[in-house]
Amino acid sequence: MTATQRRGTAAGVAIIVVTVLALLVVDRLRRPGPRPLFQLPVACGETWRLSTYPGHDDFDVDLFPTEGEAWGRPVLAAAGGTVIESGINGALGGRTRSHPNGPKGRGGGWWVKIDHGDRWETQYLHMIERPLVSVGDEVAGGQQIGKVGSTGDSGAPHLHYEQRRAREKTEAYFGGEPSGITTDDHEYTVERTSRNCV
Repeated sequence: MTATQRRGTAAGVAIIVVTVLALLVVDRLRRPGPRPLFQLPVACGETWRLSTYPGHDDFDVDLFPTEGEAWGRPVLAAAGGTVIESGINGALGGRTRSHPNGPKGRGGGWWVKIDHGDRWETQYLHMIERPLVSVGDEVAGGQQIGKVGSTGDSGAPHLHYEQRRAREKTEAYFGGEPSGITTDDHEYTVERTSRNCV
C-alpha cells in the first residue's frame, strides 16, 4: 500500500468515526417525544404491589402479585416497540421455584429492554428463564415477553421494571397515571390493577 493509499484509508476511517460521533451527539440532543401509554407489564385485571426500598435507585419498581405466587407469571410488554436487549444481565445465580433460597446472582439475570420510539425505553429484569423474545423482534403492547423469576441479584421472585426517557430513569406511568414509586429514601408500596388488556 502506498503512502497516498494509506492517507486515503485513514481519511476514510476518520470520516466514518466523525459521522458516527455526530449521529450519537444528535441523538443525545434530540428531545424525547410524548410518553407512550404504558400499561402495567402483567396480566389484565390482576392487582400487583409496586414497591421500592433504600438503595434500590429512584424510580425502580419491584412488582409482586397480591394473590398467588409470583414464579412463572407472565411478563407483558408495557407498550409496543422493538426489543433491543434480551438475554443475561450479570450472572443468573441459582434461585429457582424448586430452590427459592439458592445462591443469588448478579445484575438483572434474564432480562429484556424494549425501545418504544421517541427515546422511550422499558426494562424487565429477573425473569425465570430465557425471554420469549429476541433482539430485533417487534412486540405489541400486552404481548408476553417472559416469565417472572428470581435470577440475578434478586431476593425473591418478582419483576423489576423501569421506564426510561432519553436513557434516564423516570417515574413509571401506567394507563396515563403516575405509579407513585419515586424516591428510594424509604421502603413503601402501592397497589395497582393492570389494564394491559389486548
